[in-house]
Amino acid sequence: MLYLTYVPGAPLREFVDYFWLFDGGHRPRKERIVPSGTSELVINLRDDEIRISQFDHSNEVRRFSGVVLSGTYSSALVVDAMQHEAILGVHFKPGGAFPFLCALASDLTNAHANLADLWGRGANQLRERLCEVRSPRERFRIMEAALTDRLRCSPTRLPAIANALKAFGPDGTGATVRDVAREVAICQRRFSKFFADEVGLTPKMFCRILRFQCARSMADEIENPNWARIATTCGYYDQSHLINDFQNFSGFRPTEYLGRLRKHQQDLSLKSDHVPLSE
Repeated sequence: MLYLTYVPGAPLREFVDYFWLFDGGHRPRKERIVPSGTSELVINLRDDEIRISQFDHSNEVRRFSGVVLSGTYSSALVVDAMQHEAILGVHFKPGGAFPFLCALASDLTNAHANLADLWGRGANQLRERLCEVRSPRERFRIMEAALTDRLRCSPTRLPAIANALKAFGPDGTGATVRDVAREVAICQRRFSKFFADEVGLTPKMFCRILRFQCARSMADEIENPNWARIATTCGYYDQSHLINDFQNFSGFRPTEYLGRLRKHQQDLSLKSDHVPLSE
């Protein structure tokens, strides 16, 4: 099994966290993907299909083409890990997908879209080019060139939103929504709309997800996590507040979530925000 990541150079580095590639990462199981506060572009390099389910309706499968754009989710979703035999993805930074959407990020909140519906036939042509080559380096190069070309004619992001993302900080506790709105000189209601238009979530929901991600990654680095201490560190009122968010965003209590991850910690085919639902 091959799993590679690649960090693009300028100018994409401002918008993209990293590219990723699975080759031979398929597993006969379903995996729950927890919300991360950002969007993902995914291309199936084997089959021209991607299957997605909502985690509370995991038997109701939606089928998309082999190249899809995942909007910003405020809840978990379920994927069939058998799709990971050959798959390439682009993990955007928060708000980073906006210049490439040809739509408002809020139009894709909690939704997937066939990339062809956003880009036209260029999306399918991109997939065909990626399927024709076998070298991971060449696949990353093609993906980087395609996004760079689209960036040249994309809409300009509001500086206020970029400033807000910095102000909220990596764990969503850097500043309150009210303080940020005042700092960027926009009334709070309009600021929330502008933020959702570019990021795909309201500022309040975005910061909730960042706090959850902070707690999730912090717990994963500690052998015996002190959940009360993690709750305080990551900006929760108390431990019960943290437990409530874990259940809302992952469908598991914190200890169950961590147990599932650690049971599969040697599995290189498991991405950090994926939780196995079966063996």
